[in-house]
Order: sequence, then structure tokens, then C-alpha cells
Amino acid sequence: MDMNYSQLQAGVLQEKPNQIRPEIPGEPKTAREISARHAADEFEAIFISQMLKSMSVGVKTDGPFGGGQSEEIYRDLMNEQLGKAVTSKGGVGLSDAIYREILKSQEVAK
Repeated sequence: MDMNYSQLQAGVLQEKPNQIRPEIPGEPKTAREISARHAADEFEAIFISQMLKSMSVGVKTDGPFGGGQSEEIYRDLMNEQLGKAVTSKGGVGLSDAIYREILKSQEVAK
């Protein structure tokens, strides 16, 4: 299918469903769905904080106000809070995928 830029602007591609990103289930309504959403969000927050932790491994912290064991502790706390903040603002999409899988596995377990 050959398309030019003006056809793309006109929205010709919107007729096809988005095949890359599956549909996200609506807002959780039952206690089971709320629990599944919470678990998925927590997992994504932990994943992001671990990713941030691994990114800062090689950063030097020496200097007049740097270094020491307390800086490592506070950096871990900062990474944890950053992970939660990123997840609360939409995250990287991992939470939605995990939420869908949790709901699928709960349907099978019934």
C-alpha cells in the first residue's frame, strides 16, 4: 500500500487497529482487578528503580560532599522514589502488560 505524506496527515492509517500495542483493559472495578493493577504497578516501579540503580554504578561520588555508605543508601531511596514517580505518570508500559497477564492467569485459574 503506497501512501504519501498528505494521506498520512488525513488519517488514512487510523482505519487499521493498532497492532503493535494491544488494548489496555479499562479501570479496575473489582477487588481482584484493583489488586492486580497495584501488583503490576509495584513491579514496574521496582523494575525501573533497579534499572536506574544499574545506570549509576559507574558514577564517581568522591569529592568534598560525596561518597560514603550513606550516599549509597540515599541513592537507593532516590531510585526507588523515581521508579514510583515514573510508574505513577504512565511508566514504560510494563505495568499494562503485566496487568493483562495477571488478569488472563486469573481467568484460567477460575
